[in-house]
Amino acid sequence: MTTVMSRAKHLNISHRPHKPNSTAAQFIRYVFVGGGATFVQWGLLVLLKESIELDANISNAVGFVGGLAFNYIISTLWVFDNSLVDNRVVEFIAFAFIGIVGLGINQVMIWLFDKALSDSKLFGGLIPADKYYLVGQVLATGIAFFWNFFARKYLLYNKREELR
Repeated sequence: MTTVMSRAKHLNISHRPHKPNSTAAQFIRYVFVGGGATFVQWGLLVLLKESIELDANISNAVGFVGGLAFNYIISTLWVFDNSLVDNRVVEFIAFAFIGIVGLGINQVMIWLFDKALSDSKLFGGLIPADKYYLVGQVLATGIAFFWNFFARKYLLYNKREELR
């Protein structure tokens, strides 16, 4: 009796899904992955900040870790191929380091809106001052998204097939 794997090998079918190599296709897939990671990060941020009144920057850092883990797992399964690094631990560390730069962008924006601008009445009462951190989060999410995608694409997953 043959197994599914032996049938797959016989038919030259890989158990790993095909990952696109074009930047446009990877970007589109990364939009979905980034959306999921953002949902995880924002969910933890708001849950911790609103339910137990944890500091916005600490809540954001915890959310970042959850979003990073989600992003790495799904990105390596569905978006990126051709890693410049063969060792998965080293690959994750590089992936995380790029994400930490994104976290730095995120933290500065959260701090700016939550601490520095919260007394400024910047939005004329339209947004309560205690929710300014969310405005910072929205802006930071956009900036960090582009940083994370392009840095990962060109610094970590840019190994050409012919170099293998």
